[in-house]
Amino acid sequence: MSQPRPLEFFHSTEKEPHLERARTILRAHPELKDLCGPTPITAAFVLLLVAGQVGLAWALRDSPWWALLAAAWFVGAFLDHGLWVLIHECTHNLVFKTPRANALLQIFANLPILFPAAISFRKYHLIHHRFQGDLELDADLASPFEAKVIGNTFFGKAFWMLNFWAFQALRVQRLKRVPFFDGWYIANLAVQLAFIGGSYALLGPRALVFMFLSSIFAIGLHPLGARWIQEHYLVKPPQETYSYYGPLNWVAFNVGYHNEHHDVMRVPWTRLPQVKKIAPEYYDTLHSHRSWTALWLKFLFDPSLSLYSRMTRSGDSGKGTLKLPDEPAKAA
Repeated sequence: MSQPRPLEFFHSTEKEPHLERARTILRAHPELKDLCGPTPITAAFVLLLVAGQVGLAWALRDSPWWALLAAAWFVGAFLDHGLWVLIHECTHNLVFKTPRANALLQIFANLPILFPAAISFRKYHLIHHRFQGDLELDADLASPFEAKVIGNTFFGKAFWMLNFWAFQALRVQRLKRVPFFDGWYIANLAVQLAFIGGSYALLGPRALVFMFLSSIFAIGLHPLGARWIQEHYLVKPPQETYSYYGPLNWVAFNVGYHNEHHDVMRVPWTRLPQVKKIAPEYYDTLHSHRSWTALWLKFLFDPSLSLYSRMTRSGDSGKGTLKLPDEPAKAA
């Protein structure tokens, strides 16, 4: 176990690293551009996962509480995590050609997750790519207050992972330059409220409890929750972004290929492994992870890893409200 470092963020004076990496990689391997573009078959997986999760909730509608908990941990979390990955695909417009069609699909994918988060994720995640490590704009970073409150103890970090969905929502207040409410978010919220009301009436409260537990396990106190640690937590500083090449990529739509994704964002999940195969010299030298479970346990028990284990950089993105990329409301 590593020795704990002072509880403070790492800081870089360099710009966000992936834009220049992408230019270098594409100059060396222009054939990577052939991998880019939407993959409509992803919509079929969205339909299957939504149907599977709702069907499982229906099957569990009269089950005892222990069965709801076990089913959410061992099955529901994987289905919801898969939906989050496909919401991510929609965010990058990698399913259909237009932002509007992708936004509509991700609202549908959001249904069994319960929290109305697909549209806000779309907004904040695209900004994360542009301003990685900027505390004013990157919602993927914990705020200094959040990091200080959680600290580096097992119990603090376990509490944080169990309630990650709530902490993520609270970060919105910090990002004052990013408008939160718009017509698309209101539509996302209205659809979710209608779905929750219909599920309560048709399936009953226990089905909703199952879906809620699945949602919090999918992104929280579960080996799948290590994905959020894997992507940018500094296990080998100063490297800022890390990929995962373990077996759970088979059920997580290759989301572990995170360096590859940041470098060439227009490559869909079906072709992400090919990025590493085509340009191995840019990825084989980077530290990567082979086990989400091992990383999950390391994060919980190792005091040298905490919410402070992130690279930050001073904002140089100007002032005022940002113009958001690929806004679905403006799409044809």
